[in-house]
Amino acid sequence: MTGKRLRANLRGVYIIWYRDVLRYWRDRTRIFAALGQPILYLFIFGTGLSSAFSVGRGAGLEAELDYKVFMFPGVLAMTVVFTSVFSAMSIVWDREFGFLREILVAPISRTAVAVGKALGGATVACFQAGIVLLLGPFVGVPITPTLLLQVVPLLFLLAFCLSCIGIAIASRMRTMEGFQVLMNFFLMPMIFLSGAFFPLNGLPLWLEVLTRLDPVAYGVDPIRRAVLLASGADPATVRALGLTIGGELVPVGVEVLVLVACSLLVLGLAVHWFSVQE
Repeated sequence: MTGKRLRANLRGVYIIWYRDVLRYWRDRTRIFAALGQPILYLFIFGTGLSSAFSVGRGAGLEAELDYKVFMFPGVLAMTVVFTSVFSAMSIVWDREFGFLREILVAPISRTAVAVGKALGGATVACFQAGIVLLLGPFVGVPITPTLLLQVVPLLFLLAFCLSCIGIAIASRMRTMEGFQVLMNFFLMPMIFLSGAFFPLNGLPLWLEVLTRLDPVAYGVDPIRRAVLLASGADPATVRALGLTIGGELVPVGVEVLVLVACSLLVLGLAVHWFSVQE
């Protein structure tokens, strides 16, 4: 019986994941429209501010970085954040049309439903970020196999974490309008506090505390380290621009553990709220 239930749950995870991926793949307009914001930030916002920002010298270093190279990891993270979180909007849509109730009465656990939605949102977000990653050579970031092996798993982990957050919030929402308003309230602070567009060193204490509480910061930082090293930045500059706590550079392994812990926490909340309300 246990084996049958496990197979049923795994099949449920796969079907829910496949449904989200298929819906995304069939909506070609969504794929190309989602490139608008990254292109706007990289080539207009980044170019316009390149002359105003001297990334590197502000950290007490002699080396300077092209601002577009510096913000490229932030644009990748921004793509992941918006795509993964708003993928959870389908939960609210399915609830309004009664499809969610049919899923929840199926002979699979609520955990399988939440995991399937999270994996679906993470896959879609990672694919969308992969398209943006192809813009790297246009801003001076070479796309190498080593960079892909480092960045893609980090993008997927960040996307999974943000998908879990979106699912947890969507499980409490009853209307599309409420979900959109609430997510817009949270998303922009999460992106800006992550260090996507400015270094996280030399900040006032209150702002430094907020940035260290932002889970997105622990995804942006290791991605930025990999991108800067691949673009030929000096390792000392990369370390100086890295995320620190108490003056100590946070190891990449610790940042990965933070994302995993955050994912498990909010995934547990989503499963609990599904069980309570439906």
